[in-house]
Amino acid sequence: MSELHVVFGAGALGKWTARELVRLGKRVRVINRSGEADRLSESVEIIAGNARDVNKNIELTKGATAVYQCSQPLYHEWAEKFPSLQKAILDAVAANGAKFIVGDNLYMYGDTNGQPIREDMPYQPHTKKGKVRAEMSDAVMEAHRAGKIRAAIGRASNFFGPDDMAVTQYAIRPAVEGKTANLLGRMDQPHTFSYAADFGKLLATLGTREEALGQIWFTPSPAAVTQAELIKIMEDELGRRVKVMAGGEMMMRFLGLFNPMLRESVEMMYEWTKPFIVDTSKAEKAFGIRPTSLSDAMRETIAWVRDEIAKQQTKPEGKMSMMPNKSI
Repeated sequence: MSELHVVFGAGALGKWTARELVRLGKRVRVINRSGEADRLSESVEIIAGNARDVNKNIELTKGATAVYQCSQPLYHEWAEKFPSLQKAILDAVAANGAKFIVGDNLYMYGDTNGQPIREDMPYQPHTKKGKVRAEMSDAVMEAHRAGKIRAAIGRASNFFGPDDMAVTQYAIRPAVEGKTANLLGRMDQPHTFSYAADFGKLLATLGTREEALGQIWFTPSPAAVTQAELIKIMEDELGRRVKVMAGGEMMMRFLGLFNPMLRESVEMMYEWTKPFIVDTSKAEKAFGIRPTSLSDAMRETIAWVRDEIAKQQTKPEGKMSMMPNKSI
């Protein structure tokens, strides 16, 4: 029997991590609240579990070679629930002696005023969620240095792709349906976009390469483009023009009066109003991972969206919410 790898979370990142681990020939177990997840290999074991339950986590990760933290609470509940959720998984990993691979984002670096973000930059969080992420990251690396666990952290910029319920759901899906694509901030500023499949590939790589431990790694991603350029890539794939609405801070504050997740987006607007560029060369050079081109990523994402729409038309009761659930 091949070694066991356990993934907490069955969102886009959890699924793509599981898929890459299956491709690498690993035995994979996915833990989420429902115990259900579609579009995964039949070889993947899917188990219902509450990631906050340390004792259950210990049971579910017993014998695992590596555990991947891809789960998260609702966007507006990060400060209250995220650190304790991660600690419950970390403590289980420590009890079982597995490797701990964390899926993370870039909030802790704060506003770099357009300076490219690199793994070794100091944390300068100036937002509530950035401070939460910095605290959680520090906890992981401190546990690694103390010998409590063996860990690595993988990070990505704003990502899209099949199974994603953020950029894909509020920008790409509406465009496929002939509706308005919803974006944030300015259309003329360069922004690094990551592809969900590449993020999952990075985490699976970190969990299967000993030399990755004790370090932070950025997901190999294509060169930064403006949101206008991303829309052009979308239009080329769709073969028609796309209507666009870019919400500014005032609009998001207003919409946030009615939606807590949109309200939480306001403090992150700096990512969309000036250059937001990520240097992902470290992982590319170390592991030989090449990012999926934005054209290929968009083509695959649109194909997935079309398939989802077709499935939901036959099951109206299963229609997805169009409300963004912010990605990791």
